[in-house]
Amino acid sequence: MSVAADPIVALDAAYGDAAQAIAAASFADWSSPAILQLWSRRIDAPPAPYRPGRFYERELPLLVAALEDLTYAPSAIVIDGYVTLDAAGRPGLGAHLFEALGRRTPVVGVAKTPFRSADFAHPVRRGGAKNPLYVSAIGLDAELAARHVGAMAGQHRLPEHIKRVDKEARRALASP
Repeated sequence: MSVAADPIVALDAAYGDAAQAIAAASFADWSSPAILQLWSRRIDAPPAPYRPGRFYERELPLLVAALEDLTYAPSAIVIDGYVTLDAAGRPGLGAHLFEALGRRTPVVGVAKTPFRSADFAHPVRRGGAKNPLYVSAIGLDAELAARHVGAMAGQHRLPEHIKRVDKEARRALASP
């Protein structure tokens, strides 16, 4: 399948006791409803143990592995979670991904729940939802990233492409 120049890629991971999975979807621009490519991979190995404050150690290898499947450089990457963890810029998953990619590709974090020190994150209300999403970014102005997330396809709180990669990651995990 041919892919538009510099698409945006959304990533998500899922975990079980003995396996883990990653899913990715590419789309042409922030408001595009069409997914250009959707792919997933199951990894038959237990995930790294959860360590408070070091969540990125568990998910970062999966995100990097998914990006290695690409034959192009995305213009931006969207993850489910935070880029930074406080106003001082303490790195979260997104910041660690940005560093792992050589600081070349902007990373936008879209979190569904407020983090205790996430008053820096830009709230985005979509689809008449009472609760906002919390957007953070690196390599791209966070306020602009929040506007982009607000413009993403879908009529509900969570953009359609983010929901799709979550569902695809869980499907891949459940597949033998």
